[in-house]
Amino acid sequence: MQLWQLFLAFFRANMLGYGGGPSIVPLYEAEVVDHYGWMTREEFGQALALGNALPGPIATKLGAYVGYKVAGWAGALVALAATTLPTAVMLIALGAALTRFKDHPFVRGMIRGVQPVVFVMLAMMAADFVPHAFGRGAVSFALAAGFFLAVNYLGIHPSWGVLAAMVLGGLFLR
Repeated sequence: MQLWQLFLAFFRANMLGYGGGPSIVPLYEAEVVDHYGWMTREEFGQALALGNALPGPIATKLGAYVGYKVAGWAGALVALAATTLPTAVMLIALGAALTRFKDHPFVRGMIRGVQPVVFVMLAMMAADFVPHAFGRGAVSFALAAGFFLAVNYLGIHPSWGVLAAMVLGGLFLR
């Protein structure tokens, strides 16, 4: 029963998500925290932070982690399959149709119409994450500001900023 619930949770989130992994995270949170209660909001925020510090797509990392936490390796595999297989099959099946109709005004309008919704979903995720990100006060804010400045104005690659934040967090946010 838990494996089926894992599949449904991640299948639903991925079928309703649009715009890539970060836009799916609020849907994951709704399933994992609110609907099934597999994690608390704080545990989910910690998993999200750790997942974002690692390379690769956040949707697959979170899916596999939650699946593992709920039902071990079988859960991880089921959640990962629900995260990747449906959209991969749809992409292959619908790729030709999208290519054929990409210039149709209705299709262009659909894409333009969903973009503001994706922005709001990302903003909601960011707002939910604020207490976890800045819960340590000035040091947390300094890390965030330093990362923003380094990446946007000094041209530092984000991966170096993540590594630096991990080291500085280990030193100052114990």
